[in-house]
Amino acid sequence: MVGSVVLSMAPDENFLIEGSNATGTNGTVALIDTESRDAQRVLIASTLTFLVGILQVIFGVLQIGFIVRYLADPLVGGFTTAAAFQVLVSQLKIVLNVSTKNYNGVLSIIYTLVETFEKIGTTNIADLIAGLLTIFVCMVVKEINDRFKHKIPIPIPIEVIVTIVATGISYAADLEKKYNAGIVKSIPRGFLPPEPPNVSLFSQMIAASFSIAIVAYAIAVSVGKVYATKYDYAIDGNQEFIAFGLSNIFSGAFSCFVATTALSRTAVQESTGGKTQVAGIISAGIVLISIVALGKLLEPLQKSVLAAVVIANLKGMFLQVFDVPRLWRQNKVDAMIWVFTCIASIILGLDLGLLAGLLFGLLTVVLRVQFPSWGGFGNIPGTDIYKKVKDYKNVIEPEGVKILKFSSPIFYANIDGLKSSLKSTVGFDAVKVYNKRLKALRKIQKLIKKGKLKATKNGIISEPGINNEAFETDEEPEDNNQDPQVPTKEVEIQVDWNSELPVKVNIPKVPIHSLILDFGAVTFLDIVAVRSIKTIIKEFERIDVRVYFASYQDNLISQLERGAFFDDTVRKDIFFLTVHDAVLYIKNQMTYSDNQDPIFEKISLMQESKEPLEFTEASQPDDELDVQEEAMRRLAS
Repeated sequence: MVGSVVLSMAPDENFLIEGSNATGTNGTVALIDTESRDAQRVLIASTLTFLVGILQVIFGVLQIGFIVRYLADPLVGGFTTAAAFQVLVSQLKIVLNVSTKNYNGVLSIIYTLVETFEKIGTTNIADLIAGLLTIFVCMVVKEINDRFKHKIPIPIPIEVIVTIVATGISYAADLEKKYNAGIVKSIPRGFLPPEPPNVSLFSQMIAASFSIAIVAYAIAVSVGKVYATKYDYAIDGNQEFIAFGLSNIFSGAFSCFVATTALSRTAVQESTGGKTQVAGIISAGIVLISIVALGKLLEPLQKSVLAAVVIANLKGMFLQVFDVPRLWRQNKVDAMIWVFTCIASIILGLDLGLLAGLLFGLLTVVLRVQFPSWGGFGNIPGTDIYKKVKDYKNVIEPEGVKILKFSSPIFYANIDGLKSSLKSTVGFDAVKVYNKRLKALRKIQKLIKKGKLKATKNGIISEPGINNEAFETDEEPEDNNQDPQVPTKEVEIQVDWNSELPVKVNIPKVPIHSLILDFGAVTFLDIVAVRSIKTIIKEFERIDVRVYFASYQDNLISQLERGAFFDDTVRKDIFFLTVHDAVLYIKNQMTYSDNQDPIFEKISLMQESKEPLEFTEASQPDDELDVQEEAMRRLAS
């Protein structure tokens, strides 16, 4: 990522030497002032590092380290395994001593791997043998260290031993001249003097600096979480941000590029026994000594040996692959996150792969919330416990009552799922039932006006010999566009919709009189959910089904109040602390209702004519009608 910024801001075209051309195999080629170009690129890289450090310190101070919470263990496992594969491919070409182009971006690792195997015929045998021997020796000795760690006081430092031995053999046998082996060669001594960053470049690299700061932090925390889990300690995301930020600010003044966790060197240090900051101090001290004094001694060392040491220490990372079958058995979604992140990081690169894995993980959370579990609940006899009817044999649903539990927050993305589960639980669509009844009432009214039906206080009766002209088939199209708020003139008539009517009218049965919504698992509601639930209540009220709420969280009431949920129709007395409380209340209400005048329930009949309809029997006294009117009218809109 640093390299792409450097190449875009300091391309070769900016450093052409005017008037100087060289003739090559492909024609005339302009010469480039490589010294000025490299100096400018170092300045850009160090300035970028300084700006990234500033951003990381700001992120740490602003407590943005919480993003580490979104790096789930399956995501980290897949990402670090892909990173190990990236390291393996980059070191493989060094073990084979095969030169390839430097690929960056999407599919770069695939291109590198393909070119490596295309040129495998040019492999240097001396480097290959040295690399394979190093891998074998390191892995064998590490296995010995693991198996006998209780008997061996200090792990065998096989990497140091191999490096010293390989350097001696290469120097004594002169492998570079005799076998054309790839060696380290010259190691520059000393440090470059500090140089202030070019502040004028900040505006050109601010966007890239932001993404680099986040990705560098995410890579570091991902690798850190692997060892945090292994050694049982916690990671403070804000502390990591500040630590990397200060490191980059300081190193940016000394011609360094952005620092993050090096997976290969982290694995080497951990596998050799380094567990604390002391190991980092020792490593830094040895690097310092090597740069200042020991660089000359390491110049004969074969590069394939160093690459083999890195490969041997990636064993633990690759063993994470065996976590996938276990994850699949435990949680298939987590296994999919692991596999997706690993494949995406290999194909897209570590930066885009990490982002893709993070987005995929968040998408799985959204989908799980959008399609939560739900079901109708019933009572375990003799207790106040309610369980899902499908999962338990002896659960009994209260007569005339349906209980629905929706196990998720309710918001705009899953409100349709709530409506669908509601229809499935109660067994009918409240809107369709209302429209059917409304359509049937209009037909009945027309037949009454024609004298083919009679309306009495006990219901609707047909004249003898009259054909059933009010019958409607299932194929008749639904009229779902009726506006229940249109004012109409009404006449009260007694109809029991669930009984066999004298006139055959195709009306869906409504076997319940109450619906309880168990909101014990609902943690929040958005404004779309509030409005939709209020609409659901009114839809059921129109067909004389009361809706109650139980086991709600305390914060839901305040959310409903802010959403203008409560009014004269929808009051707080429909909320109960438990499902059992709601059931007991409904039973008391039904018992009280049964003790009243046991006439059929009244509904509104849409009347097109302004003239009142005459009944064949005397209606009840006006005072009795007034008492019952407010409580018994259900269908009037």
